[in-house]
Amino acid sequence: MNSVQPAANPRKTTGVRHLGPVDIVALREAVLAVPEAVWAAENADKPNKFEALGGTGHIVFRFIDSPRDWRGSHDRPAWSGWRALLEPVLAEAVRGYGYPRGVFPRVMLARMPAGGVIHPHIDANPAAKWPHKIHLPLTTNPKVVSFFGGQEHRFAQGEAVEVNNLGPHWVRNEGDSDRIHLIFEYYDADQPDPVWLEPFLRGGAPR
Repeated sequence: MNSVQPAANPRKTTGVRHLGPVDIVALREAVLAVPEAVWAAENADKPNKFEALGGTGHIVFRFIDSPRDWRGSHDRPAWSGWRALLEPVLAEAVRGYGYPRGVFPRVMLARMPAGGVIHPHIDANPAAKWPHKIHLPLTTNPKVVSFFGGQEHRFAQGEAVEVNNLGPHWVRNEGDSDRIHLIFEYYDADQPDPVWLEPFLRGGAPR
């Protein structure tokens, strides 16, 4: 049995870290124009089918190759058509980290309908231990409540925030409109890998 215990990246927030305003005008306009048929098709084919996410729909642009290792990731079909809109937004959101070689292993849109709930959970897969987890609200309403770091939050449209995905978190949309976030992960390719990573991968721990 593998005794290696994956530890979190010490650079990750343990609560909520406000990263500042981001110009989302062009991206938001494009997202609001996505046809329902496209949302349905992308959501049906998404790789992140977790029960805790409830009725939240996703368009996934980039995703990890394995839930055990954040260092391998790939573009999904939707990325090529959205890349020109997404890359400036992603770069602006993470500028404050100052990483010369930052990597985005997971990038997606998440649409929570009015009345939707994301149930309490943690991001338990080992690949979630290291990258920063960042939310950028594209549409929201005052009755969207998110719980991270032991507190309730109401995130503002166009304000990027890093959240603690390793502690219990949940979201409720009690308003009458959709909540759409750009959600992505980010890490420093020049940061040394944690000492536990390779022994953990060799040890065959459960996925």
